[in-house]
Amino acid sequence: MGSVTVEVAVRDDRRVLDALASLDAQARRPDQVVVAASLATPAALLEEIRRRFPNLPITTRQYPGGVVDARSASLAELSGEVTAFLDADERAPTEWLSRLVAPLEAGVADFSGGPTRAAREPESSIERYSVLLEGSIYADLVPRRVTYLPLQNTAWRTVVLRRLGFDPRIPYAEDHDLETRAARAGLVGAFVPEAWVYHDQTGEVSLAQWGRKRYRYLVAMAMSLMKNGELRDRLSERRAPVRHPLRYVEAAMKPLALMHAAVRWHYLASKDSPSRPES
Repeated sequence: MGSVTVEVAVRDDRRVLDALASLDAQARRPDQVVVAASLATPAALLEEIRRRFPNLPITTRQYPGGVVDARSASLAELSGEVTAFLDADERAPTEWLSRLVAPLEAGVADFSGGPTRAAREPESSIERYSVLLEGSIYADLVPRRVTYLPLQNTAWRTVVLRRLGFDPRIPYAEDHDLETRAARAGLVGAFVPEAWVYHDQTGEVSLAQWGRKRYRYLVAMAMSLMKNGELRDRLSERRAPVRHPLRYVEAAMKPLALMHAAVRWHYLASKDSPSRPES
């Protein structure tokens, strides 16, 4: 067995302590745990992390920008042959890490991912919709196309992860962009249903907050599809609808998000393209 790093990205979320406690209880112990924190992460939380888990080989670093910026900057810190990602609002059962990395260690995959389960009963209509939506992704989309795996419960050959990197232009759908580029490069992904984690989606969130967050993701996802030439295929896909009233709200947001993404991606792509040689 090779060495394994687990990265946990965090801003200001005390649930990261539960995530780290679940890593501390793994049957397959991580060789390194990288806590990729925002500059806005309270110093007291980082100190508590270091104090509470003396038996975990934790490296804590703070990075400017958002989650994608932190993940990009932290690539140099990863010492394991395999890197797994766990979000701050997730808890992993004791067999999680061994199950997740098994396809990579067996040589049958370059990256792998597992599903999530609700950590507790949803406390609001918004939370129920989030749980149902995430469940539909793993039940409907991921088994057909592994590039729809959320990054929050995946494992990667670290050399592959460094080679592909993260695109900071697509900050909320970096997982789809990364996995699509991996698949196009001929790399193999594996869905591991038994490598599940608990995902805590509870919390006080207003409809306006949910709408802004969901719209932001829809724009980013459309940009990833445009960048990777998959928009036409995605628009023609048919999937079972989530049985919740908020699906109609999301459906109403999609055309506007698509137009927003088209304008933004055209601007970013033209800005980053090389200048034409003078005639």
